Amino acid sequence: MDEVLSGEEGLTYEETLILLKPDALERRLVGRIIQRYEDAGLDILDIKYVKHVSRELIERHYPDSMALALGLKAKEANPEIEDPEAYGRRVLEWLRRYVSRGPVIALKLGGEDAIRRARMVTGFTDPARAERGTIRGDFGIDSIERSNREERACENLVHASGSREEAERELKLWFPEDP
Repeated sequence: MDEVLSGEEGLTYEETLILLKPDALERRLVGRIIQRYEDAGLDILDIKYVKHVSRELIERHYPDSMALALGLKAKEANPEIEDPEAYGRRVLEWLRRYVSRGPVIALKLGGEDAIRRARMVTGFTDPARAERGTIRGDFGIDSIERSNREERACENLVHASGSREEAERELKLWFPEDP
């Protein structure tokens, strides 16, 4: 998946997954979002329109093991949460429902330091706290605090793989036909 580019000491080629979630499609932001990644020098290696995300795929993408991390992130926005893992299981179900409620677009992006660069372009998970100039900071209209209050997933437009291991695992899920 990654290799040091010849002649460019220290620059590592990587591949990563970006998912444009249902709200990105509903709000007709697909072209503007993809343009941000291209402007950052990332190449589109593959693209897939997924009309219906199966329960099996969404459970493999967002596995049960994510519950505690999701609960801790929710607790940052809502300190009254007493059991982050139990709350995280609820958030996980809301997230699975959100991402599978409508079509998504999966992008396989490649480039130098692609994972970090894609995450920088995407912005912080909570659109209310994301910096201006990022996708979530410029186009986001939701917040983790509000979504917790309303007992639903935070609609933040995009998923971006967070590490090499995560990118490898997720790319195999969304692009299984690739070698």
